[in-house]
Amino acid sequence: MSLSALIAALLLEQLNALAERNYLPAWLSGYVGYFQHHFNSGAYHHGRTAWWLATLPSVIASIVLFWGLHRLHPILSWAFDVLVLYLCMGFGRYRQIYAGIQLALRGADMPGARSLLSQLRGVGADESGPEEIARLAIESTLMVALNRLFAVIVWFVVTSFLGLGGAAGVLFYCMSLAMPGESDDEFMSYARKMRTSLDWLPIRLTAATFAIVGNFEDTAYCWRSQASGWPDPEKGILLASAAGASGIRLGSGRSDAGSPELGVGSPELGVGNKSGAEALYCIDRLLKRSSVFILVTLFMLTLAGLLK
Repeated sequence: MSLSALIAALLLEQLNALAERNYLPAWLSGYVGYFQHHFNSGAYHHGRTAWWLATLPSVIASIVLFWGLHRLHPILSWAFDVLVLYLCMGFGRYRQIYAGIQLALRGADMPGARSLLSQLRGVGADESGPEEIARLAIESTLMVALNRLFAVIVWFVVTSFLGLGGAAGVLFYCMSLAMPGESDDEFMSYARKMRTSLDWLPIRLTAATFAIVGNFEDTAYCWRSQASGWPDPEKGILLASAAGASGIRLGSGRSDAGSPELGVGSPELGVGNKSGAEALYCIDRLLKRSSVFILVTLFMLTLAGLLK
């Protein structure tokens, strides 16, 4: 049932990608904002309390609802999992923008490519050239793919395996995304810590998947030797493995101060030489192969369980 719920949600994403304002993490932002407003005293322990008070009721409610629906009829709990997955994924919208950037670069439509890049990243890109547009689009899309696709699948599978219902894991992860962890105060440091912790397993499973479906040796080399040099080493694992697996280069090639989120002052990742629209195509193919590999692996595990 878990595998069929994943497939159904992914198909819905392909057929009708939700707008940014409609998927569940956007709705959750107002909910977690309430706890931030009422508990933020700037203290670490208050941030920890607010995080769990915001998260646990939603997760427990989803577990109770899942099992209540399952007792009525298994198809109802299955539909609940599909709905939560569909509302939480949100990668389809970004995939469409990414495809638009590919087409714009191939047609030498620089204004169109810059406009789409701005939509993808939420930051202006008025002076970016074709190679920089491709690099920034790839880096942003890989992070979105982690947050809105691969990590969602991982936590769905984990909590399904534990018998808690996949929706509980998805909501737990999406709640961490909805927590505004960009602030530097002590109150939000716990939210940042939990987000990093919840990304730990998905990042490594995704990087391992890239190695299997791409160039294994280059992926392993980039993971070991380059990821730690990225300003955020955890994100460096994902980006370095993707660059190695697909034969492209990422990063600005500089280690001076800058914002890794904006692609400024970031060290070079990868050992290939593909750039521009060709690099965009390579990453697009890598993400598609990875998605298929994950579904096939889950299918084999499900089949093995049924044959016991």
